Amino acid sequence: MDSILGAAIGLGVAAVGIPAIVGAAGFTGAGIAIGSLGAKMMSASAIANGGGVAAGGVVATLQSIGAAGVPTAVSAAASATGAVLGAITDIYS
Repeated sequence: MDSILGAAIGLGVAAVGIPAIVGAAGFTGAGIAIGSLGAKMMSASAIANGGGVAAGGVVATLQSIGAAGVPTAVSAAASATGAVLGAITDIYS
């Protein structure tokens, strides 16, 4: 039973928690919010990369999550991790 609960918690964190945190940091579906942590990160990344933001970098990945949500692979991994932790808890308690 703990593994099912763990999987549900993992899925909830991946599907709801991560996008909420990323959105609160300023990475939104409409772009990066002015004056947000995301804007500061984008500025620092652009300065470090000579004026552009690197594709596949942290800022680009967070913006992708802000715009489209968490990829299915991440949701599956979070669910599996929650299930394993729940099973381990069940075994050792």
